[in-house]
Amino acid sequence: MTIETEQKDKEQKRKPQRRSYKRGEENKTENKKARSNNKKENIKFEFKKENLKIIPLGGLEEIGKNITVFEYGNEIVLVDCGLEFPEDNMLGVDLVIPDVTYLERNKEKIKGLVITHGHEDHIGAIPYILQQINIPIYATKLTIGLIENKLEEHKLLRSTKLTVVNQGETVDFGNIKVEFIRSSHSIPDAVMLAINTPVGTVIHTGDFKVDYTPIDEKVMDFGRLAELGNNGVLALLSDSTNSERKGYTMSESSVGEVFDKLFLNTKKRIVVATFASNVHRVQQIVNSAVKYNRKVAICGRSMINMIETAKELGYINVPENTFIDIDMIKNYTDEQLVIITTGSQGETMSALTRMASGEHKKVSITPNDLVIISATPIPGNEKFVSRVIDDLMQIGAEVIYSSLEDIHVSGHACQEEQKLIISLVRPKFFLPVHGEYRQLRAHAETARKVGVDPRNIFMLENGRVLELNEKEAKLTNSVPSGKILVDGLGVGDVGNIVLRDRQHLSQDGLIVIVLTMDSSTGEVVAGPDVISRGFVYVRESEGLIDEAREIVRNTLLECEEKNITDWATLKSNVRDELRSYLYEKTKRKPMILPIIMEI
Repeated sequence: MTIETEQKDKEQKRKPQRRSYKRGEENKTENKKARSNNKKENIKFEFKKENLKIIPLGGLEEIGKNITVFEYGNEIVLVDCGLEFPEDNMLGVDLVIPDVTYLERNKEKIKGLVITHGHEDHIGAIPYILQQINIPIYATKLTIGLIENKLEEHKLLRSTKLTVVNQGETVDFGNIKVEFIRSSHSIPDAVMLAINTPVGTVIHTGDFKVDYTPIDEKVMDFGRLAELGNNGVLALLSDSTNSERKGYTMSESSVGEVFDKLFLNTKKRIVVATFASNVHRVQQIVNSAVKYNRKVAICGRSMINMIETAKELGYINVPENTFIDIDMIKNYTDEQLVIITTGSQGETMSALTRMASGEHKKVSITPNDLVIISATPIPGNEKFVSRVIDDLMQIGAEVIYSSLEDIHVSGHACQEEQKLIISLVRPKFFLPVHGEYRQLRAHAETARKVGVDPRNIFMLENGRVLELNEKEAKLTNSVPSGKILVDGLGVGDVGNIVLRDRQHLSQDGLIVIVLTMDSSTGEVVAGPDVISRGFVYVRESEGLIDEAREIVRNTLLECEEKNITDWATLKSNVRDELRSYLYEKTKRKPMILPIIMEI
């Protein structure tokens, strides 16, 4: 739908829906909505030649799980393939990846996967998708290096074709050609993509910010964007993460000045927690450490892997003998040390969290430590970060975080930067991507203010198909999309029912009824025994357990009198009677699991 019709339609039809986690399940309500919208808009739409399809399978109305399909005729090119971290109600789930049922059905059309940059929400799902569809991958040098680490961990490196593409180069897939344009973000080697098709050029920004003084001195290629704009751009897909924020995002180099100030004014040992992927941030920490004659130790597996890869590929420049092994920190005084660690989001098992709780094997926090948390909490992580800060302060450490100093800047563009890109590109059609609904909405409004025709602004949803040519665009049908849950080694084997059971167990616990019956007479020869897990402590609730046991016996006697011998019926009756009793006594509904053994 266009932004002009979208609000009215949303008010009439948009209702909270349960999220579906079932693999390959098409949303019937959504398809109905698509048909209704198309009828309602009544847009004349006739193609004289092949149409370009843009199909987001993730990344819309959510943070993460970015993946977009560009389909022309018999060719499909994918942009990004990321993961999402689980929501609070996804108990035990490790990761969330996109549903690629549509790609599995059309895998013979797929020519390649093009990656904008090396963050988890853009590359994290690659190992899981490759197990279903073998796709050649194209990305810049650092991004390929990070993907290689993932594939090696999943034993997929040898079977996957990886191609390094330099900024400014073009990959020819046939009718679809993809140009890599130098961009700025919180990780080096980020690119925008100019996707050239027979019906026109589509620009995908990936994640970006406008940084005129980047750490690597590689400024975004504004000239090429302007040139493409002059030649005519059919559509722009643009990052919406910071679309609600006015003004500009501060330059990454401003953080280095703050580090210098903090390092100058302390004789304490310095511990800095930041995102492992923020290579430029790590470089600035190292620069300040070298400036003030401090050695640098690295802590946290993801941080170690990232720095090793970045050093190997030349994205971190460090004087010789600056880095030391974490085991060697005891050989240096506090004022000679900087420790760079993971845990800026208060993750349970991260290095900083374990340091704060006194559980880290190699680093013990003391009152003579200055801890700098160089990140802002991701929405939902605030309480975890606060808990870590409290624990550190209780030990006596000095803690600096974003509320006290400007020790973090975003890697995403604010409104004025978004206006600049739209003005340079001047697209006919505009598609806000990468963000929650409110962020997509704000970005659409920004595009309208800059002069994009409201009828040409499309608020897509995951799975909706936008078809377009040189003159017009229209939302057509929907394809399967959704969330696939990764739990341990299981991919897609955890769904709504399993999550519901886990929720039930976490809230009210479990009661197991064990009894033995004579197969010939149907009489109970042993039990029933009542086992409680997460419901009540048996030793302190003997009366309740005894009464529960008696209710089970009485229920079985009633079944015997009625000649009920079917195990399913017996279990159902026991479950119903016991549930009523336990709820009456405790106002809780534990999961009840009857187990009948036969002799």
